[in-house]
Amino acid sequence: MVAKHYRVVTYSRNVFIPVTNMCRNHCGYCGFRRSPDDPQAYIIHPDRVNEILQRGARSGCTEALFTFGERPDEYAKYSKRLKAIGYDHTLDYLLDLCRMAIKTGLLPHCNPGVLSYEELILLKPLNASMGLMLETTAHLQAHDDSPGKVPQKRIESIANAGKLKIPFTTGLLVGIGETRGDRVESLEIIADLHRQYGHIQEVIIQNFTPKPGTSMAGHEPPSFEEMLWTVEQAREILPDDVAVQVPPNLISPGVLIQHGASDLGGISPETIDHINPEHEWPDVEELEQKVGRDTVLRERLPIYPQYILDGWVSAELRPIINELTDDEGYRINI
Repeated sequence: MVAKHYRVVTYSRNVFIPVTNMCRNHCGYCGFRRSPDDPQAYIIHPDRVNEILQRGARSGCTEALFTFGERPDEYAKYSKRLKAIGYDHTLDYLLDLCRMAIKTGLLPHCNPGVLSYEELILLKPLNASMGLMLETTAHLQAHDDSPGKVPQKRIESIANAGKLKIPFTTGLLVGIGETRGDRVESLEIIADLHRQYGHIQEVIIQNFTPKPGTSMAGHEPPSFEEMLWTVEQAREILPDDVAVQVPPNLISPGVLIQHGASDLGGISPETIDHINPEHEWPDVEELEQKVGRDTVLRERLPIYPQYILDGWVSAELRPIINELTDDEGYRINI
């Protein structure tokens, strides 16, 4: 009797913590960003962060995903709010939040936008992995008045993470005005960065979804066929050890898995997707029904198994990772 071969698709279990929604960029598709004068602008208080971390730990989460508006310190009104909770710089606050997560038993994964080499050095020991969406190498109207979305700045930041051996997540945002050729170019640049540094653990292929109140609210999202084509291109262009990720709350993953997607990203039992709050997370049991009978879901940490086995782990995080993983570097069965 011939043994049946199953396709393995991974995911992580996380809590999604939006540290601030104030941002220097003015992307035409973003419904998350707020200016400091907006009554909905905030910096999340450390007590609230601790509460979310505790809930995540009780729910069996392994990842604390910290997201930001980029470089909010450029706004005086933001800095005033930050000082009110005891910090002069956002980076200092983020470092303390990472330490809080580690104390709770969760592994930080920070996505604060473009960072310098020196900032990455400080964050590396306290992060299991980090991330920055490349989005596109094209210069688009959607990124007007968005200094952090200059492609070369983002490529430089991703390269610096590679120089420091930080396991890294990046990706494309599909449907914001780029062409198919732009997407191919973006994927080829990511592939080249990985061949040089070996640090790209996953590439997200994320579909644009229109947000009310933004300049692109009436812009059509990409078709499923366009997403399928992009996933196929990603799997063909990227090295085999780089996972292609699709967000299962934004697009049905079943067919995309058949065509090269192999990861579903972070799924939270406790927090919403604050970037796309109108799209609820599916639960794992629901996903198991959608991915196909020849596919097995397997839970991982925010750092992929190969980086654990290769020793890309700091002393600060090693005890947690050892406790959470099996001999293959996946999440131990709970």
